[in-house]
Amino acid sequence: MNLRGIVAVSGRPGLFKLVGQNKGGYVLESLDAQKVKIVANITTTKLASLEDITIYGEDEDLKLVDVLANITAAKGAVPDAKADGPTLKKFFLEVAPAHDQEKVYASDMKKIVSWFHILKELPLFTEAAPEAIDQDGVKVEEKAEKKPKATPKPANVKATSKAPAKKASMTSKKGV
Repeated sequence: MNLRGIVAVSGRPGLFKLVGQNKGGYVLESLDAQKVKIVANITTTKLASLEDITIYGEDEDLKLVDVLANITAAKGAVPDAKADGPTLKKFFLEVAPAHDQEKVYASDMKKIVSWFHILKELPLFTEAAPEAIDQDGVKVEEKAEKKPKATPKPANVKATSKAPAKKASMTSKKGV
């Protein structure tokens, strides 16, 4: 599943695709049928990438990507986002059995189900997630497997450097 570039914007319903960035903010395109493009201010708008969102779990947090994958594999019908709380809680016990029932509210469940209904029409579920590559061009997984080489320290190097002190030269001329 590839959710890279899909974000939720605070204060706005729905999901957006991150198109670019300019000096005024992030350029976003809505994922609904209207395809509205907006510029979200960098300083005041909070963006949350869907691949970074987690759900409270009993032992450890659950990734939203895994929960959405479980929803696609669910045998029963996915309830509507406007369904009542008990229906959503019963559904969430099926798709995310390890979620913390005290911390995950029905409003959170409604939001996740509504996001699923937006995303199910897109080819995101069939795409593979792009592999993370660092600035050196090495896959992050390969880099984690390799042990870092110890860099030898040069011998007899002194770390003292004296910068010349600035002289305070404030002179004033009176009555010239």
